[in-house]
Amino acid sequence: MDLQLPSSKDEIDAIQSRRKRVAFERAKRAPFYAGRLDGIDPDRLDDPDEWAKIPIIDKETLREIPADAFEDRMVVCERREIAEYWRSGGATGVPIYYPRTAEDMRYSFLQLVRCWVCAGVERGDLCHMSFPFGVHPAGQLWSRTANDAGIGIVWVGAGNTTPSEVQLDLLSRLRPTLWMGMPSYGLHLANLAEAGGIDLADGPVRKLLVGAEALSAAKREKLERMWGVDEVRDLFGMTEIGILGADSRVEEGFHIWTDQAVFEVVDPDTGEALPEGEDGLMVITPLFVNNATPFLRWSSGDIVSIRNQTSLDGPFSVFPVMRHAHRTVGFFKIRGINVNHAEFEDFMFRQPAVTDFRVALVTTDDREVLRLSIEVKRGMDGDSVSREVAGSVRGAFEVRPDVDVLPLGTLARDFEASVKAPRFQDLRD
Repeated sequence: MDLQLPSSKDEIDAIQSRRKRVAFERAKRAPFYAGRLDGIDPDRLDDPDEWAKIPIIDKETLREIPADAFEDRMVVCERREIAEYWRSGGATGVPIYYPRTAEDMRYSFLQLVRCWVCAGVERGDLCHMSFPFGVHPAGQLWSRTANDAGIGIVWVGAGNTTPSEVQLDLLSRLRPTLWMGMPSYGLHLANLAEAGGIDLADGPVRKLLVGAEALSAAKREKLERMWGVDEVRDLFGMTEIGILGADSRVEEGFHIWTDQAVFEVVDPDTGEALPEGEDGLMVITPLFVNNATPFLRWSSGDIVSIRNQTSLDGPFSVFPVMRHAHRTVGFFKIRGINVNHAEFEDFMFRQPAVTDFRVALVTTDDREVLRLSIEVKRGMDGDSVSREVAGSVRGAFEVRPDVDVLPLGTLARDFEASVKAPRFQDLRD
């Protein structure tokens, strides 16, 4: 496939200028945008102040639209033009289903193949595909584009499609060089292998490609350690706006396809644009994958920074680099203490004696309790690890947990049927 890579930043600027006008005019056809774009001059969209008049929208805004009215209010193509539907990939709230036209799909495939190549796959690689199959599109999309990147594919799916014990057997029998899926499922497979006495580090997989969840440094380190690899590449995309970036061998962050979408970083409180390199709210406008649902200035709630310089050489060096900081959602509050899910997860992944964990917030005798269930590395004393972890959590988060030690493999079995491992549960009365 011709990757259609721009040759310069000037070429990217010209594409953005031309396609912003197309995206704006397309959005004006959607009843959802009626009244929202009044007073905006389509001839001045390259003026940052004019562009900033377009309101930022997010998933909660869309969820205000009744499910049976979504297509009438947000979709601008004819039903006969719809090639397929994509399900939103969020772990919370009511899912939204987005139609895609054949033109949308053409550009989506281009974006995906760019990701494969940028992430460093090699011709002749064989990929064990563990992204889920179903109305969530990730598994099918990556599998359908693998051959265009010159690699083979084993259509496996997540654990709710092919049981994880079978996946471990396939990894041994078919000997893929590459594993692909959500980071949480990669850890799930590794934990299951550990419980079964299987050493993934001694297996054939030499590279992991992950996506659909934030990949922190701690999660990357644990994946590298448990799989015995030194290449874990992250992928960036969303159902609403396309698949728009990939990590590379320099591991600076996502190289983002700015010829395919406009990326902004704004102050989450004021909406004002922030200088290059500062952390702020990510806002994206797709420029080509918008023939059915014409999003303008979409926010997923992610906090990121973007820099124009990269140490990567070659054709992908024309693109800026985006680093993910955290999300504005995903925390719990217990006894007046706010605890961010991602920070707690990273903390637990850095506990060398703990192979897996789950948090449940419960009410016991009218008292809020943080119940932390852990699995302990084979051969270690559960009681001493439990005491050490409880003290460490108390020191880091100012709340002491009740720690339960579970047999190896317990959480892997519990997580088996879930697309994303439900590590945090609020069960309080």
